[in-house]
Amino acid sequence: MGSASQLETPDAFLSSMRRIKTRPSHAPTRQRGRAEPHLGISKHAEELMALAVEAAQSRHLPGFLEQFALRSTRMLDALWGGVAVYRGRETELHAIPGGGPTTEATTDWLISRARASQNDVEALAIPKEMAATLSFPGEPGVVIFVRIAASDNERLGTLFLIRNRKSLGADEKRLLHALASHAALSLENFRRFSQLERSKRQWVEDIDAISDYIVVHDRAWNIVRTNRSLASHLGVSPVALVGEPMSSLRQIAQTGSDLPCPFCRDMQRPKEEYVAASAERVFLVSTSRTPGLSDDDTRTIHVLMDITDRREAERRYRELFDSIQEGLFFATPDGRFLDVNDAMVRMLGYASREELLRTDVSPHLYPVPEAREKFMRTLSERGVLRNYEETLRRKDGTLLHTLQNITAVRDSHGHIAQVRGLMLDVTEQKTFQSQLQRERDFNQKILNTTQSMILVLDTAGLISYANRRCYEAGYQEGELIGHRLVDWVEASHRADFDAALETTANGHQVENLELRVRRSDGSMGHFSISLSPMRDEQNAVNSVVVVMTDITDAALLQAKLAHSEKMATIGRLVSGVAHEVNNPLAAILGFTDLLLENPEVPVSAREDLQIILQRARFAEFRAAATGAA
Repeated sequence: MGSASQLETPDAFLSSMRRIKTRPSHAPTRQRGRAEPHLGISKHAEELMALAVEAAQSRHLPGFLEQFALRSTRMLDALWGGVAVYRGRETELHAIPGGGPTTEATTDWLISRARASQNDVEALAIPKEMAATLSFPGEPGVVIFVRIAASDNERLGTLFLIRNRKSLGADEKRLLHALASHAALSLENFRRFSQLERSKRQWVEDIDAISDYIVVHDRAWNIVRTNRSLASHLGVSPVALVGEPMSSLRQIAQTGSDLPCPFCRDMQRPKEEYVAASAERVFLVSTSRTPGLSDDDTRTIHVLMDITDRREAERRYRELFDSIQEGLFFATPDGRFLDVNDAMVRMLGYASREELLRTDVSPHLYPVPEAREKFMRTLSERGVLRNYEETLRRKDGTLLHTLQNITAVRDSHGHIAQVRGLMLDVTEQKTFQSQLQRERDFNQKILNTTQSMILVLDTAGLISYANRRCYEAGYQEGELIGHRLVDWVEASHRADFDAALETTANGHQVENLELRVRRSDGSMGHFSISLSPMRDEQNAVNSVVVVMTDITDAALLQAKLAHSEKMATIGRLVSGVAHEVNNPLAAILGFTDLLLENPEVPVSAREDLQIILQRARFAEFRAAATGAA
């Protein structure tokens, strides 16, 4: 049997499956083979009292169990005694020195019978083959197994007693129950003590494993405990710092405290938290004060968390937050801003972030109060709003058109706890769109009120647009859109039209090309055609504008004037004059129409052009009348 090493904690002896303790006892040993005389009840009471005192004072479980086995052997007039302690499948046997089992087989038999026993006290006859291995004079009669159970009936161990007498009296059974109770109480106490020691060691290891700096000091401003992280930072061991004044740690961070402890600010407060900095690091100092070991002592615990990286990340986040050109905001459900970036402050027209956060702008922000309710109702239903258009009001009262992406942050109950969003100022775009729409409407009115037919051709000569005048002339949309304009031109004039279209496609304008074109009723008419190129952003021609004016009547009139010249000299002179007058008048009319169709001509000039057009038509009419006469 191996001997147990001297250990200071109750659990350290459970290192092997079975070991018998044979440590010499300080109590006087009894002679082998002789039983102690029967002690009276009062003597047993004194022994039990002494046993209780030993249990309370002992901090070494193996030694106590040896003394317990020795007292139990003496009190029960036994030859040998021992205590088996169970921990799962492991068993540790603590026996009185001398006698007892001499072979491992005998020890195994005793342990197996003890584990199999279901009674609180059981006396079992020792087989002859086992008795032969016991170093006692004569043949021992029985081995007594006494069950040692915890308060929750957990089996802690078994008390062994080998003696000659086979019977147990009632007093002896009561004594064995009392001994088992003492042993159970002692084992439970040792187990709790062991758990406490393990917890203490684990607590120390856990504290040392924390990367934050931890220091504890007493009321006298002396260090009581530090963790390994702080000691390593200072280049010493944790033990070397115990008893040192707290002022020796002032080098860690500059807190501005005048107290002997650089981390204490207000000793009347049970808890403190603030940020302190050194030349290179930033710390979050958390302080707690708790009662010490005595009533007049207070322990102060400082935890210094290195937040340098977090502060740097916060700084970078704030820089990114403020550098975004779109407005970013965090707000409560009732509309009060919690945080905004600089773009949001500029967008709403406030002087600073502090002014915007300090003021409840929600009532002023929405020109229509119902818009706020509609916004929150929609957000509550959807949770996320994308490209949400909302008109807000700046500080100065001007309207702000916005395009927003909003997300609702909900609490554990599903209620909206915070509103987060990104806001884009689209006021300028809205203004441009309105202006563009006005210009488009204006141009559309001009196109629809002019007396000329205006068409737009692509570079392949297909019609993509026709103004209202084309349809008023009797043409159908299905006949025009998507068809080639050249197909409406008389076959003999198509080459001229194709040449003009090619010239325009190359970027040149063609004016007053007179061609015969088929009318909507199928008849051929004389038309004055002008072609102008339209360019894209790259200045490439991508379409052609065609202005067509029906001059059939003018052509017939010209023919009648020519016929009248043959009838009389004066008539020919008048017809010649009329002809000469009509030519410039036609140019005047044509160019006047073109100028009136030009959207860049100012309104004041248009009035003059209308007068010129009216007078020119009147002159044309008079000339035609004179020629006819």
